[in-house]
Amino acid sequence: MIARLAAALVAIAPLAQAQDVLILGEVHDNPAHHLAQAAEVEALSPSAIVFEMLTAAQADGAVMPQVADADALSAHLNWGDSGWPDFSMYHPIFTAAPGARIFGAGVSREAAFAAIGSGIAEAFAGDASAYGLDQPLPEDQQEAREELQFQAHCEALPRDILPGMVAVQRLRDAELARVTLTALEATGGPVAVITGNGHARRDWGMPVYLERVAPGLEVVVIGQTEDNDPLRGTFDKVLTAPSIDRPDPCEAFR
Repeated sequence: MIARLAAALVAIAPLAQAQDVLILGEVHDNPAHHLAQAAEVEALSPSAIVFEMLTAAQADGAVMPQVADADALSAHLNWGDSGWPDFSMYHPIFTAAPGARIFGAGVSREAAFAAIGSGIAEAFAGDASAYGLDQPLPEDQQEAREELQFQAHCEALPRDILPGMVAVQRLRDAELARVTLTALEATGGPVAVITGNGHARRDWGMPVYLERVAPGLEVVVIGQTEDNDPLRGTFDKVLTAPSIDRPDPCEAFR
């Protein structure tokens, strides 16, 4: 594993810069993806970094004297209770741009449940109409998203709950875009965004909402795959790294 990761690191070099926003996708548990993100962040030297993994409350005060101390920062963020992979993988991103302000775009569990129960427009913290959240998706895209959720959950979920899961994904995409625009306005940019590939994709992820609300922005989107596998969606660049050993995700559904 260490040899494969070392080989991947040799190939890591910044591929893209963005005047306004650089969106960096990932497979959450792949350490090489986070090292690539850190390299891109260091090259960009952003004024702000937006994390899907942090709520606004967690991000408040995240840049502190102990930022170089992974254990201290992890404790400050209460990362251990977040459900995300080990903080040691994400810490290099925080230290890659020491002066950057940290913003959290994570959607709370309460907001996610509200999106399912009351609708996305009611759950969204911003102007739902401006972001198009008061309108349904095109039928073909809705169907494609539901099928993707069905496959991602090992074909084990009742299909009647899939529309709610798609609604939460739309809410997360829009919140990432909203917080990115807040960070851009607060700092002047550029802004780096750390998120999963699904939220990064240009064809239906957060870039759609950025383009809708702030069409003049210069945005670069990088996705990351494993073992050169095709990556769903549209990206400006796609990086690849060796896959990691992980348990069968479908075992929990059996």
